Amino acid sequence: RMADQLQDVIQRWVTVVEDGLRPEDHELFQNAGLAYINQGDTTQLLDFIQDEKNQVNASHSNLVSQTCSPMELMLIFLGQVDDLHPDLIADTIVLMAPHLQTVLLRLGEEKAPWVGLALAALQKQVSRLPVPYTKEQEVEDAYGLCRCCSALARFMEPFVEEVKRRDNSEDGGTASDNQLKTELLKFCMGSLREPLLQAQLDQAIDIHKQSPLWHFATDILAILPAIQEPLPGLLFYKALKKREESGLLTDSTKAQESRACLAYLLFVQLITIESFPAVFSPVFVLQCNMEYIDLLLSRKEESFLLKGLELYTKSLERVEDNSLPVELLDLKSFYSVPQVKQGFKVLQLFIDKLGPEAKHKFFRCMIKTSCHAGVEGYIIKNIKNQIELSLKPGHENEWFMGIQVLPLLRLVLCFPRGPETDLLNSMDRVMESLNLLRYLHMRDMDWQQTSSIWPELFKIKEDYLKMLRVCLALSRAYYAGQVKNMREDKKIQAQVILTSQVLQCALVTFDLMESLVIRIEEISEEKVKTGTAV
Repeated sequence: RMADQLQDVIQRWVTVVEDGLRPEDHELFQNAGLAYINQGDTTQLLDFIQDEKNQVNASHSNLVSQTCSPMELMLIFLGQVDDLHPDLIADTIVLMAPHLQTVLLRLGEEKAPWVGLALAALQKQVSRLPVPYTKEQEVEDAYGLCRCCSALARFMEPFVEEVKRRDNSEDGGTASDNQLKTELLKFCMGSLREPLLQAQLDQAIDIHKQSPLWHFATDILAILPAIQEPLPGLLFYKALKKREESGLLTDSTKAQESRACLAYLLFVQLITIESFPAVFSPVFVLQCNMEYIDLLLSRKEESFLLKGLELYTKSLERVEDNSLPVELLDLKSFYSVPQVKQGFKVLQLFIDKLGPEAKHKFFRCMIKTSCHAGVEGYIIKNIKNQIELSLKPGHENEWFMGIQVLPLLRLVLCFPRGPETDLLNSMDRVMESLNLLRYLHMRDMDWQQTSSIWPELFKIKEDYLKMLRVCLALSRAYYAGQVKNMREDKKIQAQVILTSQVLQCALVTFDLMESLVIRIEEISEEKVKTGTAV
């Protein structure tokens, strides 16, 4: 019986398309729609709405959604988008979004919670679609994510315009308007996390076509201020002590990821940056962005890591050289970034932005806490460069030429593990330390003329070289013994050639270290003979 009724409706629809709509047709379509709703059979009704043959005339394409009860139709739509098969998600959303929009616009003052339900249901399904990571995948759009994002952007337009219109009215908006703002904000923040945070966002995916995901990101960032959600309030709500009754500005991981993506789009991709208030200093922006940078770099996904590094780089580039104050180093994130594999690339940029006292503190903390000889060696090289700069006229500062430099040099010129130090694994640190010592001895006259620290520095040097000789003797004996044992062990001949090469390289490294030690001692002897050393 139901099938016959639907057939009658379809037949009447054909007549409507050809001859026009009669008053009694409203009741026919409404009764048919309600009958399917009441019996829980919405599939055929949805098929009828989606059928291209039933959308011939634009003025009649939304007839069912315009004549049936809005709330009952909402139940149809929400039921249809729940737990869709992945292959049907894109087509269903693209086809249903305009009809769903029509129904919601008929709800008047009661629409806000329904808009929220609809957006949440659509967003849930879109989040199940794979995110294209390459430009080629975005062009292909095999799973329809880009089409869905474009459809959702169009779906949002009338509700955003309604909020803007109400905000400009004399009453300034009602409680219902405020709830509509909240629902739109929830959708925007959710979209920043999924799919935009996972996407590779380039403005153009080829010379002929702009990226749909880029456009979606632009739409999202345009909606936020349009619904009276200023970007600084969302990004810097902690520093600005901003309160939010909706509970969206929380410290949950999801909320943090949304704001991290917002910061990336604003400061890296420069989307809507022209409207960002200039009152916020680059140092303040960097300080606030560090929690987002830390979050992104803590993730294993490449898209997160790359966005974190780009945000860190762009935030630093806006800061003047030698201007970051020492107080900023209370943020632990600054120490963790260099330990990230790819974070090492921006280490020098960060060092360049630090003021003299901040550089001193950062070097000291990194030498104390780093477990990576490469990072330690890089820091020691920077210490040498700062000392060299401080000895030039017009660049003097107490942190790298006065008594303040001694604690730093004691940390650098030592062996925390004593004779047990693995010189091969510590090679980068040891070599840079020896280069630093050689430089200090070559410039000893400058030290004697500008400070009174040379006697203490001389003692530090003597203790360091004494321990280094012990470590060299032990390490050379150990690795030489390993080479001998491997050559004598006939059972592991297949490994002898490769491993022996590694061990021989270690011995060459020790020879290089010892040659530097000898050179430093020669410089000391020369200074003693000429009477220029203490």
